[in-house]
This record gives sequence, C-alpha cells and structure tokens, in this order.
Amino acid sequence: MNNDLKVALNAARKGVEMIKSFETKKLNTREKGYHDLVTDADFETEKAVLSVIKDHFPEDKILAEETEAHEHLTDSRTWIVDPIDGTTNFAHDFPIYCVSVALWIDKKPAVGVVIEVNRNEEFTAVAGEGAFLNGEQISVSNTHKSRDAFIATGFPYNDLSLVDPYLQLFRHLMEEVQGIRRPGAATFDLCCVACGRFDGFFEYSLHAWDVAAAALIVKEAGGLVTDWIGENRWLFGQRIIAGNPEIHNMLLKRVEEFIPRELRKPKS
Repeated sequence: MNNDLKVALNAARKGVEMIKSFETKKLNTREKGYHDLVTDADFETEKAVLSVIKDHFPEDKILAEETEAHEHLTDSRTWIVDPIDGTTNFAHDFPIYCVSVALWIDKKPAVGVVIEVNRNEEFTAVAGEGAFLNGEQISVSNTHKSRDAFIATGFPYNDLSLVDPYLQLFRHLMEEVQGIRRPGAATFDLCCVACGRFDGFFEYSLHAWDVAAAALIVKEAGGLVTDWIGENRWLFGQRIIAGNPEIHNMLLKRVEEFIPRELRKPKS
C-alpha cells in the first residue's frame, strides 16, 4: 500500500475510534458561527487524526477545520482534514457523518480517505490508481438521462445569499430528475457519487476540508468535478458540481440557467 495512503487511512481510523468513544457520552455543543455547530468530539477527533499524521510527517503542512484552518495552499505537502463532516447530524444522533483526510502535493490531490462512521465504509483513492470502497474498486454510474438521475445536494446553513435562485433550481430539478436527497455530509455525498449510488451532486458554501478527499475519490472513480462555471477552482471556491460525465454536464447547464454568473463565480 502507498505509504501516504497507509498513514491517511490509519489517521482516519483513529478519528473514527475517537468519535465512537463519544457516542455514550454527553456532548458539549456550541455554535462557532451562525448555525455552525461544533462539539468537543470535533476537537478531540481532530487531535487524534493529526497526531498520526504528525508522527509520520512532522514537516508536512496542515489545513484542518477546527484548529489549523486557512484558505490557501503552498507547494508543500499539505494534509487537509475534516474530523467530523456532518457535525450537526452527529450532535443530533443522525447516522451520517464522516472522517475525511486528504493529502495534496504541489497543489494537487494525491491521496483521499473518507470513512462513514456508522456503516464503517472506507472510501480511498490515490491519484492515478483508481478509487475503492473497503478495498473493492468503484466507479461512477452510467446513468445518461436526467429523468433517471438520482442526485444529492446540500442546504447551506451560514450563507443564505443564493437562497432564492438556489430554490428555483431545486424546484426545477425536482421535476426533471428521479430523486434528490440531502444526507447532510458533503464528503459522503461525493463518495456516493464515486460508487454510483448518486449520479450527481451540487452544493455551495463548502470549504476545502469538505471536498479535498472526496473529490479525488470521485475523479479516480471516473467522475467529473468542477466549480459552478466549469473550471477547476472548487477546493476554495465554495461551489462544486460532481457526477458521472453526463449528469455532471446536465447539472452544470442547470446551474448556468438558474444562477446568475456573478453568483456562480468561485469565491477564490
């Protein structure tokens, strides 16, 4: 196994262990921003994940949601970590939340690991080597028609600037596609695209740690990942579309139809 992948997987598994240790405890929960929950489990899980990474690669850079967040990358090796993607789900005992660990090298994704805690599903990818679920290779769906498409989205909790056009888009898609779901964890949504459960996914107001690992997994599974203007600035751009090639392109066209261009542009 690729050594970077081995470390990423071990770090994510350590995070899962920490999360599970809190399942029988009373959580301390607070808002770090508008509708943005954080728990003591988030901090302890992040510490557990980073301890594994730093033990093996003490010189590597870190971008982690709770303690070492920033909005840029350098050419250095950088680990991007979301200790609990789906904190609101976790805090309400709703069973979809993930640990996400990515390694970016020269500003490109190199390794991605996402573990959905309750199902113990381990999604992994190394650039150029395919994508896997629990060791079995996966691929995006072959759905071609929008009326057959099963897609996922998210409802941003702290950026309501696009609500009106976003809901118009959502209403249109309710009529056009077979179904829309909102699990509440973007890492899981993207991994479900990678293994063919969902045919596509779109959302805005996401951060680097929400997409850094799972987007690589989608790409290695044969999918497309872009921002809302069809370019590659999705890591920090806070706008993402992913899917198999046909459904990705359909979603990109619908976003272009319903969202004004100035609101589609990546944030950075």
